[in-house]
Amino acid sequence: MTPPRDAGDTTEHDRADLLPPGHRVGDWAVTELIGAGGWSTVYAARPVEAARSRPARDRGDDVALKVMPTAGLAPRQARRIVESARREVELGRRAGHPRLIGLRESFVLSAPDRPAVDGAIVLVMERAAGSLRELLDAGVSEGERGGLIAGICEGLAHLHRSGWVHADLKPENVLLGRDGSVRLSDFGLATELTGTHGYVPPLGTLDYLPPERWRAPLGELGVQVRPSADIWALGVVIHEVFASGASPFPGATPLARGAAVQEYGEGRAPLRMDLAVPPFWRALAADCLAPTHAARAPHTAESLLARIAAHEGTRGARVRGARSRARSAVLAGVLCAGVGTTLWSDTVREDGFTDPDRAGATVGTVRVFNAERGCQDRADRDPQCSLGLAIDPLRPYAAGNVVPTRVWHGDDLTTDCRLSDGQPVIDEEDLQSTLWFRVRLPHGSAYPSAWLPAVRTKDRPTLPGCPHPASTR
Repeated sequence: MTPPRDAGDTTEHDRADLLPPGHRVGDWAVTELIGAGGWSTVYAARPVEAARSRPARDRGDDVALKVMPTAGLAPRQARRIVESARREVELGRRAGHPRLIGLRESFVLSAPDRPAVDGAIVLVMERAAGSLRELLDAGVSEGERGGLIAGICEGLAHLHRSGWVHADLKPENVLLGRDGSVRLSDFGLATELTGTHGYVPPLGTLDYLPPERWRAPLGELGVQVRPSADIWALGVVIHEVFASGASPFPGATPLARGAAVQEYGEGRAPLRMDLAVPPFWRALAADCLAPTHAARAPHTAESLLARIAAHEGTRGARVRGARSRARSAVLAGVLCAGVGTTLWSDTVREDGFTDPDRAGATVGTVRVFNAERGCQDRADRDPQCSLGLAIDPLRPYAAGNVVPTRVWHGDDLTTDCRLSDGQPVIDEEDLQSTLWFRVRLPHGSAYPSAWLPAVRTKDRPTLPGCPHPASTR
């Protein structure tokens, strides 16, 4: 059969001169070329002087301009570009989330002096610091890997819950913020589900297509795709993250690796993963890379995220236990030596936090708020509507940085202090804050306390400032 076409296999030309630095595009001035693909060219830009008079919430620093030219294309090609842009705009407006790259605006470029881009569709998007592909090429540190995968799962879970399939998940389309947080991007092939399926053009990046896509018939609406296709691509990405960018399937070219995928999908070859992939992540990737949709379907992005959170929480508990034992050994050594030094006061726990159970501690209450309206039924404790409490408010608010205890909309939590300069958090309605509240956890929990970002509550109790915790990064 004819293989699916790679969305990036069109010959790329140097397009830096199409929109040179300083050229004005709407309210934005181009600063540099970021990259070029088969359908679009992406430029960095910043607001021109006229844009600085906008309200603060409409201003920003650098943005990315995704320019999609239509000039000179055949009618069918132009329709494909317009449809791709429509999907990106629709998804950006209807399924916004902190783990999806933000879309600010879209417009048609009027540039009669530059015929090559006159009439081009322009998407103004959040500017990222880099991509996962660039990070893989540079080398991913061991401490970063789990958080990266968890962030991708968060983005996919939101997309799938909103009824969308990304359909082109790969390291190039996983962008990273300056704080290391994950943003899924490039929704030109994303499709909204109609029932259990969506439909996409016969395009895609060959290295990330599941076995069923290689033999899927092309119908009037395109090729059928389901969320399990994103889960397959996630399995490939997990392997790449832990195996220095290597695919789990052998072959010197994408077509050769695609042939290996089909052999595996038909049961004629086993799945062989690099020994560098640790056991937990090997099992997770193997479930994502189940050879059929039916075998893959139970492993949703939500369920994978829960497994990662449990794994990262258990690992964190082991590390804390080792630190606690080490501190106890130090204290015992000091006492045995007869040194009467107090290592901490009786109102401060060994982790440096004021103990809220001590007399005189100021306490308050915050009520959890979930911005997703479908999750605001207080009687419904749907796991998909649960929210995480952070271990460390100075690290990205992701699955690898949450305690096992979950909370839901309407829960009342006891808090004893507030931290004003923690990690910035953006909620589903684009509200951002660096304020965090430290909350108590029930006795017997793996963690004595945790942190709730202010965007997850409407309350602002009067509380003292928290001691600035040392980041666990």
